[in-house]
Amino acid sequence: MTSDGRLARGERTRAATLDAAVALATEAGLHGLSLAQLADALGVSKSGLFAHWRSKEALQLATVDRAVAQWQEQVIEPALRAPRGVRRLWAVHEARIDFYAARVLPGGCFFANTEFEYNARPGPVRDRLAGAFNQWTAFLERLVQQAADLGELPADLDAPQLAYEIDALGISAVMRSRLLDPDAAYRHARQGLLNRLRALCPDPTLLPEGPS
Repeated sequence: MTSDGRLARGERTRAATLDAAVALATEAGLHGLSLAQLADALGVSKSGLFAHWRSKEALQLATVDRAVAQWQEQVIEPALRAPRGVRRLWAVHEARIDFYAARVLPGGCFFANTEFEYNARPGPVRDRLAGAFNQWTAFLERLVQQAADLGELPADLDAPQLAYEIDALGISAVMRSRLLDPDAAYRHARQGLLNRLRALCPDPTLLPEGPS
C-alpha cells in the first residue's frame, strides 16, 4: 500500500511537471525547452528532473505526449459525451474553443505553435508531433464520417475536406485571439462551423441557433 501511494504521488508529480513544461513551451517554444529551463521555472534542481528525463530530447518528447493527454482530457473526452453525428462534431469544436478561451495555456495552443516551430526541424520530436497531428485529423474525419453514416450529413461528403476546415477554424481562432480581439476570434470560429454544418445537415434543428 505504501509503495502504491508513493508511486501514485510520483505519477502526479511527473504529470504536474509536464503540465508546466507544456505551458512553458507555448511561451518560449518547445525547441528551446530544456531541463535547466524547466527546473528554473519550477524552482527545483535540474538533477531531480534528470532522474525522469535523461536528455533535452527525452523531455521534449514527454512534453508532446503530455500535451496530447491534456488535449484528450479537456477537448476530446467532453465532446464524446455528446450524441454521435453533427452534435458531436459541433461539441468537439466547442470544447476546443472553450479550452482556448479559458486560457489554460499562457501561449495559446501547444499544437498550433509547435506546428510552425517544427516545420523545418526534422527528427524524433517533429515525428512525434506529426503523429499527434495525424491522430487528431483522423479523429475529426471519423466524426464527420459517423455523421454521414447517420444521415446527418450528405453521404457523398468529402470527410477529409470538412475535417480540414474544422481544424483550420480552430487554428485561426487561437492565433488571432493572441493579437486581436479574442471574443471576436472565438465568435467567428464558432459561427463559421455552425453555418457550415447547418447548411449541410438535413435536420438543422440538431444544431443550436447560434454560438453559445
